Amino acid sequence: MSNIIADLEGEGLLQIVGSARGRRGLPATQYAVNPSGGYALGIELRPAAVLIALLDLAGDPVWQDRVALGRADPAGVAAILPGLREAALAAVPGARGRLLGAGIVMPGPFGRTALSGQATDLPGWTEVDPDAHLSVTLDLPVIVQNDANAAAMTERIALAAEGLDSFACLYFGTGLGLGIVQDGRLVAGAYGNAGEIGRLPIHARGALVPLEEILSRDALERRLAAAGITASDMDAIAALHSDGIPALTDWMEEASAALSQALAVIENMLDPAATILCGAMPEGLLRDLIAGTELPATVTRRPDGAGPPLRIGTCSRMAAARGGAALVLAQSFTPTLAA
Repeated sequence: MSNIIADLEGEGLLQIVGSARGRRGLPATQYAVNPSGGYALGIELRPAAVLIALLDLAGDPVWQDRVALGRADPAGVAAILPGLREAALAAVPGARGRLLGAGIVMPGPFGRTALSGQATDLPGWTEVDPDAHLSVTLDLPVIVQNDANAAAMTERIALAAEGLDSFACLYFGTGLGLGIVQDGRLVAGAYGNAGEIGRLPIHARGALVPLEEILSRDALERRLAAAGITASDMDAIAALHSDGIPALTDWMEEASAALSQALAVIENMLDPAATILCGAMPEGLLRDLIAGTELPATVTRRPDGAGPPLRIGTCSRMAAARGGAALVLAQSFTPTLAA
């Protein structure tokens, strides 16, 4: 054990933080993870933008950025990512030579499916192996995951202290996604597409419509645009929410009804301890959305419930990018070994 600790300290992964004196013998040296001993990149690819975050070994963001993306196809992404990697290393010089890898976050579904061709798809990615393509592009080991799963990993870290290790995560990103965490691990499905809840049919406007046509950031922006209002970022949406704009209030009423229907499916199918709402939506808006949502009668509704069934998580456009980096750190600390 002493040799292992010495090796980790020599590699800069551990640092001495003090000593503790017991009843007998020399004081015991206390070690902790050295935050600057390693770093991970998290990169979220959206149809028109790239969001990138650099996390240290303690899981804290030390640099982040958002840049416009002219082309979201593999060639367009390959042209911009090396420059972003160098920008991160220039901003945090200590990370050079200590990058553990990159977590790449993309909207699903992955591969050719019956849902391919939606507005949230990234063009051309069904023709390439994203893991191999992005690993070569960045000259790093990569983990590719959908945006909702990455956001769920962010929430997993944030909720670890509460012991909440089985939950569902509704993520407001390019569309609407669902990350599923069971016993602390992501549920990915056979092809990595578990949780594609955005296309779930719900009753609205007198017909069956996909959930994300009602309950999503895109749906809200379309409702506002129809009223002649442009709101392209979270701050603008938060201001409109504070002002009680009728178009936004009308959307909230319809979205609450949609969320209630989605919650009935999520809870009866998955039996989560809680459903977390997170992503690129203002916290105040999500709080009012939850307040207006009728909780359905499901197997999750119990008299001994440990906490609220609907909760607010990380309200930030960087939630999925940070989650991508968190996937790399999780793999580094608790690697999945082949059988």
